[in-house]
Amino acid sequence: MFSKIVVHRVGNKINQEALILSQEELQLDEEMKELLQDFFLKAFKSEEQFRFYSDSYLVNNPVFSSVSEIFEDPEKFLWESENIARHLYDITENPRVQSGELFVVYFEGDENADGSKIDSIGIFKTENKNPFLKIFPKNESFEIDKDYGIGLSKLDKGCIVYNQFKETGYAVSVVDNNKNGDMYYWFEDFLKVQQRDDEYFHTQETLAVYKDFITKQLPQEFEVSKADQADFLNKSLTFFKEKEEFKYDDFVNEVLEDKNVIESFGNFKSDYESDMQVSISEDFAINTAAVKKNQRHFKSVIKLDKNFHIYIHGDRKKIETGQDENGKYYRLYFEEEQ
Repeated sequence: MFSKIVVHRVGNKINQEALILSQEELQLDEEMKELLQDFFLKAFKSEEQFRFYSDSYLVNNPVFSSVSEIFEDPEKFLWESENIARHLYDITENPRVQSGELFVVYFEGDENADGSKIDSIGIFKTENKNPFLKIFPKNESFEIDKDYGIGLSKLDKGCIVYNQFKETGYAVSVVDNNKNGDMYYWFEDFLKVQQRDDEYFHTQETLAVYKDFITKQLPQEFEVSKADQADFLNKSLTFFKEKEEFKYDDFVNEVLEDKNVIESFGNFKSDYESDMQVSISEDFAINTAAVKKNQRHFKSVIKLDKNFHIYIHGDRKKIETGQDENGKYYRLYFEEEQ
């Protein structure tokens, strides 16, 4: 359960809206605390994590600096929450960004077996106001009134900063469900975060570079059919789902097999890392959440004109291609129709 919470009203500076800072923390009963905690935390479903960064020194990142001060001395909570709100107000340069309430929350972590605990700080912004009805008795009937308020079904923007890995920018979970036509406002302009170099990242990036290789580069260098490409994609997913550890040599030998294709993939991966300015490990623990999230991009579908789609999920040997007087064709073998 959180131990501290404050709310500020952050308007759009470009639209000449006000910044209203609270002078004291909220004092809430247990029921309201539980309601708000559920609202804040249920938005964070992904295991993907980020870290603060700066173009110069990390301490020059305003949000990193403020949360560091709070972790060092929780008595600075109110003061630093105001600094966070001022920073959010000052970076607004898009008139489409909606004003809203900014909640800053201090969560005390559960104690581990060794007596240690990891506290965290939540920064949440609500923007959308939803209409709701108020029904109340009057005389021998009822009256209905309409009002607007914050819906508890979906958080607009939020981040949770965990008090670990400070030297590399902490571990940060981030969501932005209401981009207002400005995709950089929350992640880049305000928080200034980038994805952490962890198991999730390496799993995600390896899947991405491999998919690009199979769908874009492989057909340019080798004689491969769409069925062959689908088979490569399926085998790679099987590898990631069945293995706990990714080892580069095992992967290329089991999935790509041909030494010329393996060499081509190695060159493609190096170029990808250079172009994207990332370094992808060749030995890491596979993150199942990253596999699950990215497998939707590995749909093995062969589209034939506008008439047919063939979905390939398994054995490549059960599909053949050819051509006769009627045109190109695929021949499929199966044991039973479902």
